[in-house]
Amino acid sequence: MKIINNEVDLKKIHIKDKFWSKYISLVKNEMIPYQWQVLNDEANIKIERERNDKNIPAEKSHAIENFKIAAGLKSGHHYGYVFQDSDVYKWLEAVSYSLTNEKDPELEKIADSVIDLIELAQEKDGYLDTYFTIDAPERKFKRLLESHELYCAGHFMEAAVAYYNATGKNKVLSIASKLADCICKCFGPEEGKIHGYDGHEEVEIGLAKLYVVTENKKYLEMSEYFLKQRGKDSDFLYEQLEKDINKEEIIKGMNTSEKKYFQVHKPVLDQDTAEGHAVRLVYMCTALADVAYLTKDAEMLAACKRLWTNITKKRMYVTGGIGSTVSGEAFTFDYDLPNDTMYCETCASVGLAFFAHNMLKSEPSSIYSNVLERSLYNSSISGMALDGKHFFYVNPLEVDPKASKYDPTKSHVKVTRPSWFGCACCPPNLARTLTSIGKYVYTVSNNTVYTHLYMANEAELSLNNSTILLKQETNYPWSGNIKISLKVDQTTNFTMAFRLPDWCHSYTIKLNGENVDYKISDGYAYITKDFKNSDLIEINLEMEIHEISANPHIKDDLGKVALQRGPLVYCLEESDNGDNLHLIKLTKDVKYECEYDPNLLGGIAKITCNAKKLIVSDNWNDDLYIADAKAPKYENKKITFIPYYSWANREIGEMKVWINKDI
Repeated sequence: MKIINNEVDLKKIHIKDKFWSKYISLVKNEMIPYQWQVLNDEANIKIERERNDKNIPAEKSHAIENFKIAAGLKSGHHYGYVFQDSDVYKWLEAVSYSLTNEKDPELEKIADSVIDLIELAQEKDGYLDTYFTIDAPERKFKRLLESHELYCAGHFMEAAVAYYNATGKNKVLSIASKLADCICKCFGPEEGKIHGYDGHEEVEIGLAKLYVVTENKKYLEMSEYFLKQRGKDSDFLYEQLEKDINKEEIIKGMNTSEKKYFQVHKPVLDQDTAEGHAVRLVYMCTALADVAYLTKDAEMLAACKRLWTNITKKRMYVTGGIGSTVSGEAFTFDYDLPNDTMYCETCASVGLAFFAHNMLKSEPSSIYSNVLERSLYNSSISGMALDGKHFFYVNPLEVDPKASKYDPTKSHVKVTRPSWFGCACCPPNLARTLTSIGKYVYTVSNNTVYTHLYMANEAELSLNNSTILLKQETNYPWSGNIKISLKVDQTTNFTMAFRLPDWCHSYTIKLNGENVDYKISDGYAYITKDFKNSDLIEINLEMEIHEISANPHIKDDLGKVALQRGPLVYCLEESDNGDNLHLIKLTKDVKYECEYDPNLLGGIAKITCNAKKLIVSDNWNDDLYIADAKAPKYENKKITFIPYYSWANREIGEMKVWINKDI
């Protein structure tokens, strides 16, 4: 059976974009080699805990060493979190995409050696997990609430598919298929199998991707089973713990988490609000959207839409970040979006991008691609420093160094990016996202080429047995001018659809210098015609500076505004504006100016304006409170905003996204 897939082959798109090429190069030349050193315990760095929790293993990574022990090449015990294997798998996936973008025999040789090691660590029946192979073979699949066995398996399947697509080498796909076969033998509705699911969604994503490559339908059916079984027996994860003779916890304290944390409080298809651990939720939705697309399951797609609406309409930050609380790294309730105690984990941001991408396969609508862009340009890339060697686990919207140091409830809010984490899921997750950024630009469906993102690239697209060469030129996100030139073998009738971003209120579209007819649907401009060789489409998206206001139900942002220009959200940083940023207020008639500064933070468009700053008068002395205070006095102050993603790349200091403004 030939699987219809409207994704563009990553080999057929070459990113030439100044903005994103910098990140792709940074990952290849800095991040991947650096992470390889970390995984081998060769990097001379301090590994930090992402929050104040002494149970987090932060002595070393030991990830590669764990595989060597499981393979029988070394002796010893497993070190690190039970899901430490996934750091290696995500690194391998990032390597795969990097090799797709640019051949590198030496890097491929290293990757081949890792695959050889993984093969040696795999057990005869296909089972693969170093923690259980080394230290707890009798507990396999018995504590799925905390074991992350299927989570790690899913990450390996994703990496295997990516490496196979990049190199054509079958070994990695054979290992992944053997692992998937093992899972299919152990889980399912049949008698004698485990009628359950993993505590952390991910295997569902991997199985669906493995199905697309192998066309083995049982992998898709297994993914669908895990999704539809989830929450049907909401006690399954907890009952497993009770049945396990060995009561020792694998992850301290996780067994006290409520059902919503694992998204098992009700069947998945009945869920309509984003609950629990944010990464798990968007991973679940990513799989749900993909399986809905592959099976044409309308009920699944409807569930995706309900969850998407709740996330993006009531539980998402202006930066595209999600996860309102450190407790459980979770969603809380509608409109609860605090700026200085939030979580906004990097993994959750890229997970939201994955969800959006898979929704676009079934339904090309700007409600998905606008969020895809928002997440990628703001809360995702803010997770990595400009040197590619320091990372944020948490992406706050407001920071005070004193609060991070002395307030235990804000210990997770870092003021500078650490070198690595004891729970190191975010750095390799970001690496695999950045190296595969090309796959998010276009989809092809129903004789239509959809352009979801704007970045300079050259792409070769297949459409109705015709080959279309498409070249996109732009200086996005600093400029909204986009040129798209076409090369076709012969005059061909098809449709080009271009996203009209939600931040753009004025635009023009021309074909060969002339006005062109187009229709607008679901946030896209559709041009249908007989396209000929050398046709040139020019799009100009007016990039004005917008003041973003939050829904009045978001208490923390009432009376405040955030600035956005193009896809980028901006912030104030102490480096430019001094301390006590909370005393700064925008005037009612404020005028903004934008200037590109090639020497600041790797080259950014900064925004400046005149504002006012509250003068703390001597009348206060040492009093905390005074009655009948005099009218406040302000001093004039010129302030500078920088793109949110670029903050914390200079000296330590305060940062704010939401700024007070006179009404």
